[in-house]
Parts: sequence; structure tokens; C-alpha cells
Amino acid sequence: MKTAQKKALLARLARIEGQVRGVRRMIEEDAECEAVAQQLAASRKALDRAFYEMMACAIEHEVDPGQQLPAESKEKLSDLARVLAKYG
Repeated sequence: MKTAQKKALLARLARIEGQVRGVRRMIEEDAECEAVAQQLAASRKALDRAFYEMMACAIEHEVDPGQQLPAESKEKLSDLARVLAKYG
């Protein structure tokens, strides 16, 4: 995993962690069920996004473990990984 990817993923996970703490606090404070459900859905979506980014990284690593693909192929692979992470 590239340093920039790792940093971005760790930042995303920290935000998710904060979201989950917020949901827990909402439950402790007897917030409305729909509001809690909305925040749970947002947390789940954020976690799914982190998962897709990690899968995109894994695909890049598995397809080109030795970093020996031609530049054009690497670019196409990176584009596919970006699309997976964005829309997955």
C-alpha cells in the first residue's frame, strides 16, 4: 500500500470511529430511532467505502506485485481501482 493511500485510509477509519462513538452516544442519550438509524447507515456506507478502497489496493497489488507492468497498463489498472473505490 502506498503511503498516501495508507494515510487516507487511516484518516477515513478515524472519521468512522468518531461516527460510531457518536451513534453510541445517541443511543445512550435515547435519541430518536430514525436519527440513530440514519447515522448507522452513514457509518456503514463510510465503512463500505473504506473496504472498497482496500480492495482496489489489493487488486493493484495482486495484478502487479513486482511493479513491472508497462506504464499504460498501470494507468488503466489505477483507473479501474479508482472507479471501484468511488462507486463500489
